[in-house]
Amino acid sequence: MTTLVIGAHGRVGQFIVKDLAATGETVYGSVRNDAQVTTMKTLGGQARPVDLMGSVDDLAAAMAGIDRIIFTAGSGGNTGDDMTLNIDLDGAIKTMMAAEKVGIKRFVLVSAIGTDDRAFWNKSGIRPYYVAKYYADQWLQHRTNLDYTIVRPGILTDAAATGKITLDPSASASKEITRADVAATVVAVLAPAPKLPKIISIVNDATPIKTAVDLN
Repeated sequence: MTTLVIGAHGRVGQFIVKDLAATGETVYGSVRNDAQVTTMKTLGGQARPVDLMGSVDDLAAAMAGIDRIIFTAGSGGNTGDDMTLNIDLDGAIKTMMAAEKVGIKRFVLVSAIGTDDRAFWNKSGIRPYYVAKYYADQWLQHRTNLDYTIVRPGILTDAAATGKITLDPSASASKEITRADVAATVVAVLAPAPKLPKIISIVNDATPIKTAVDLN
């Protein structure tokens, strides 16, 4: 199987590329410049130019030969709300549309805990981010026929991977999860799992990742 990681140069994205490449699978990482090409090669992936500001047709062309999509792109905290809309919302939706256009079925979207709680948006301090995530999630669920999984991690940290999570954050004392563990979870859910919920929320806890997501 060949996977394209959109947002591959982000901190979660780089872990995903590295983890997937380590399995021996062919993994392409989206890039915007030559420096990112070098990063993808270092991680064990192959570079694929992708412009989320481009058209659906442009994105479809970038998906040639791809079997599965992981979308983990984000505009980042140093941009304005306009780029949050352009990347986290419109970029995500155009990617879904392009995937359907070329016949790709499997789609994993990295979202965030709190996305489905409007009361939380107001307390978060980054309401536009959650608005964008919410409507991207909604589009994937209700406006596509993609075989999707939405992964909603808690507060992201750069701590070392633990390899352990829970799919029931409400029962956990933890509100955080390492970026490395988010990536490992995304890789674990990439293969279709019939009993795995379409939407999972994750934080670090006590259950090994593969055990947590292996519900077959």
